[in-house]
Amino acid sequence: MEKELMHHIKCGVGDVGRYVILPGDPGRVEKIAAYLDNAEHVTTYREYNTWTGYLEGVKVSVCSTGIGGPSASIAVEELIKCGADTFIRVGTCGGMDPTLIPGDLIVATGAIRKEGTGREYVPIEYPAVANYELLTALDQAATNLGKTHHMGVVECKDSYYGQHDPDSMPTGDELKGKWKAWKMAGALGSEMESATLFIVAAARRVRAATVLLLCRNREREALYNKTETSWDTAPAIETAIEALRITIRKDKEKENNA
Repeated sequence: MEKELMHHIKCGVGDVGRYVILPGDPGRVEKIAAYLDNAEHVTTYREYNTWTGYLEGVKVSVCSTGIGGPSASIAVEELIKCGADTFIRVGTCGGMDPTLIPGDLIVATGAIRKEGTGREYVPIEYPAVANYELLTALDQAATNLGKTHHMGVVECKDSYYGQHDPDSMPTGDELKGKWKAWKMAGALGSEMESATLFIVAAARRVRAATVLLLCRNREREALYNKTETSWDTAPAIETAIEALRITIRKDKEKENNA
């Protein structure tokens, strides 16, 4: 009997592990999969590139989500149907807190829901927060590896150019006003997927968290008149891998003590 494949990611039950790392960029998947044991390419379709290997003897997958909430929600929904229940997003972000330096890592404790996809799951009053177990594992992993990291709230938007060129938008005054509010409230960085990921995870009763490379901080540049960038995602990837190792060991311990 032919195995049923998910409509978008083109994977079926058995193709992916319980644990999944979610980059946005399909081109980053193979780089992440290189950290797994015996990793093999499963399939590539549209923005979804999937590889599966092993960590701690347990099946682990890497699947790209593309850019933004709609495509990320599709990936997570279909991965859950294939048997996954633990997700760590590995991505990049821009800075909002001017004290943060490009190359630092941000572990998102929660996300500002300035996106549309999550509104079709739960009302806007419901908070987008990461799973505590995974947050703890990411914090411990970054500390163990000596990675400079910060834990806090990130902003999630649907329009990249709404952030970077608000003056060209009819809603420019609103966009700039909200950006100022998020900064005053202590938001650390801005990206496009975590709010949706956290909301889908909550609705489907699975675990999700995010670790981000701060690649550029224009708020810092405005203060110091100096451009700094960092595009090496290895520290974020290594932190996610170590966090999964920690999580897998703890899950095994719980199962053994059950």
